[in-house]
Amino acid sequence: MVITGTGAISACGIGAEALWTAARDGRSGVRQTLFPTLKRQVILEAAPISGADYQIALSTTNPRFQDRVSAIAQIAAGEAIDQAGLGVADFGERCAVSIGAGFGGAQTMDENYHRLLAEGGSRKIDPMCVPKIMTNAPASWIAMKWGIKGPSYCISTACSSASQSIGLGAMLVASGTVDRCIAGGAEALLVPGVFASWEAMHVMTNDKCRPFSRNRTGMVLGDGAAMFVLESLESALARGSKILAEFAGYGTTNDAGDLLRPDRDGAARSMRMALDHGRLEPTQIGYVNAHGTGTIANDLNETLALRDVFGDRFAEMLISSTKPIHGHALGAGGALELLITLKALEEQIAPPTINFIDVDPKLGFEPVPNVARPFDADVVLSNSFAFGGVNASLALKRYEA
Repeated sequence: MVITGTGAISACGIGAEALWTAARDGRSGVRQTLFPTLKRQVILEAAPISGADYQIALSTTNPRFQDRVSAIAQIAAGEAIDQAGLGVADFGERCAVSIGAGFGGAQTMDENYHRLLAEGGSRKIDPMCVPKIMTNAPASWIAMKWGIKGPSYCISTACSSASQSIGLGAMLVASGTVDRCIAGGAEALLVPGVFASWEAMHVMTNDKCRPFSRNRTGMVLGDGAAMFVLESLESALARGSKILAEFAGYGTTNDAGDLLRPDRDGAARSMRMALDHGRLEPTQIGYVNAHGTGTIANDLNETLALRDVFGDRFAEMLISSTKPIHGHALGAGGALELLITLKALEEQIAPPTINFIDVDPKLGFEPVPNVARPFDADVVLSNSFAFGGVNASLALKRYEA
């Protein structure tokens, strides 16, 4: 099974290329983001999609019936479908859609709660509130726009939502259930109520996001969407489509432990499962796009898990986190990061972990610090580890005709 199309919208701009070049060149979309309705905002930086880019997304969709999360999902899906050379006539019953989202229609929910509480009365509530908020709305709108009449799924597993959705889509294609699947993730939660809730958890940084670095102080939130066309090799070859990469392996596990505290064993099992699924050896992996949130606990846990999986080779591996570029987009994070991982495979360039200061002695490694590095390998890996103990790892392989 192969990937024939990609699309994205993020704080780095509209398009997969905008996301990749920002990640490769270390240009961050993180900027000061203020919410006027918050009387006391402690954290001042985030990675929002620009107002101008949102307007482009909304102008091509239907904002009366859609939250902006559905709008950006359709923008990313449209780019992926166009790149794959597909149209409405190419979908139908032999195509699936599998879109991850952690929150759903955050802007709609935030605005309507404000109307209810500040202005009073249910008559102030948007009558389209429920269909705009529902988490499966992006998947449903994509299915309707392109006439996708096969299976439709929305996986909502916090920060692993997109990676699990892509993995599920790959399984549907590999099983022969469908010929192709539009898979990915979308998240648009940078609104006052959600942002304040994350502030209350004390996991966001008021400095710079510095994954794996000494003196790291937390994560930075972001909005975004990224989509893929997953297709059987037979279908892609029959159409004469350009194949971007082979989808090589998928692993997913559950810690079944603490809701918030990660477990290295669960993360390690996820990576091993992805390698086993693809019949891959750890020595074949040339680059890992780490979950790398920039929090103390998550970065330590992932480092230990990576050491468990890769053993002595860990010291020479190229590993980085691109979250300081596009922010932690939660339910869309795995899709944004897999797209970057695919581009890294294509160009044989490992994007940097920007804002890195120095090695944390508890971790003992440098995650491609600040400047991209070349590599020479045929296989790459992307990790997503979520609240709830949900882990997902995706492996891609360079396609050889």
